Amino acid sequence: MAAAFLNMILADRSKTSYHDFFDDFDNYTAGDWTITETGTGTRAVQNERNGVLKITNAAADDDANFLQWSGNTNASTVETFKYEAGKFLYFGMRFKISDATHSDFVFGLQITDTTPLAVTDGIYFRKDDGDAYLDFVVVKDSTATTSTAIATLAANTYTVVEAYYDGSTSKIQLYVNGVSAGSSVLTNVPDDEELTLSFGVQNGEAAAKALSVDWVRVVQGR
Repeated sequence: MAAAFLNMILADRSKTSYHDFFDDFDNYTAGDWTITETGTGTRAVQNERNGVLKITNAAADDDANFLQWSGNTNASTVETFKYEAGKFLYFGMRFKISDATHSDFVFGLQITDTTPLAVTDGIYFRKDDGDAYLDFVVVKDSTATTSTAIATLAANTYTVVEAYYDGSTSKIQLYVNGVSAGSSVLTNVPDDEELTLSFGVQNGEAAAKALSVDWVRVVQGR
């Protein structure tokens, strides 16, 4: 599992040698996030073990909720992560989605953008409307390399997705539920942009879809 391997590495490092962001969603403050919303949905911590943020869209087709980290500015997104050759980078998320087919889903690191499903620069997982397949995308200046169908999602089933670049190899390793799901080449990785944590869900039909997020984590070497 990528997180276990990462934690083993971090145990031998000073905390000042890496940047570690983690949100377990025991609480949710809207001002911590820049929200791009179509329709009037809801975002609230649930009465659920371990802390879970549930994002529920309104019921029209293409209604959506996308969240990008704002650093508690209450005003604008801040970009505090960046891919850099020779520096390790990890991001992971545990989530479930109410409809694994008729929905769009995105999670990862992206530039500030109001259209995270079609962002010009980013490193992220994505699921498209009309199928349950999870893809992984690296895109720089709108030129993308996509690893398709690395896993199949199931409705209302918690899934852990992780991506890990060790700083020395030529690939980003991908994991789903702690099992290797292949890798992505570094071609088109955005190495000239700071990025922000970004995730969300969009309806694929005229029915409300929900995304439940247990935790998110990003770690990068300084």
